[in-house]
Amino acid sequence: MELRAKELTCNRGGREVFRDLSFGVSTGEAMVVTGRNGAGKSSLLRMIAGLVRIAAGRLTLEGGEADIPIGEQAHYLGHQDAMKPSLTVGENLQFWSRFLGDERGVEPALEAVELAPLADLPAAYLSAGQRRRLSIARLVAVPRPIWLLDEPTSSLDAPSQKRLAELMRGHLVNGGMIIAAAHGTIGLERARELKLGSA
Repeated sequence: MELRAKELTCNRGGREVFRDLSFGVSTGEAMVVTGRNGAGKSSLLRMIAGLVRIAAGRLTLEGGEADIPIGEQAHYLGHQDAMKPSLTVGENLQFWSRFLGDERGVEPALEAVELAPLADLPAAYLSAGQRRRLSIARLVAVPRPIWLLDEPTSSLDAPSQKRLAELMRGHLVNGGMIIAAAHGTIGLERARELKLGSA
């Protein structure tokens, strides 16, 4: 499987963010998108996820499900940890699992991010790092080949960053691919870098 971008152009708010951007990411590969604030890192991830319109160019997924949009074959982890504070940790993950089309149990995913003991706690009581880990649990609960991660280590302490790196490496070993926007390292030593210039 390979995600290919050919001569992508992104416009936001009447401003050209980037243009003629081309790259490819294959099964088992990770790419870290770097650049200054405003260079288009988040916009690129949202474009792949189908949340931002492609002004010019083309995105294709060779070896993917031809009749399913690329965004529906990807997980997008953005800056906002989308959850309902009044629902418990477990109920939030159950909601997302159903929404994303997977009815399997959520316990293994909560265990993977070390939140299983908090499954019955209302999400309103979670710290910022715990909320981030609950968002990461969605990646584990519902398998999808592409992970689009925007500053994935934000709010995570050192042990949680290490655990995330383990989950990412496992995803790559199992045939997935990762595109992450980051200002620093994310724990994947072999990740390629795509540097965006500020427009």
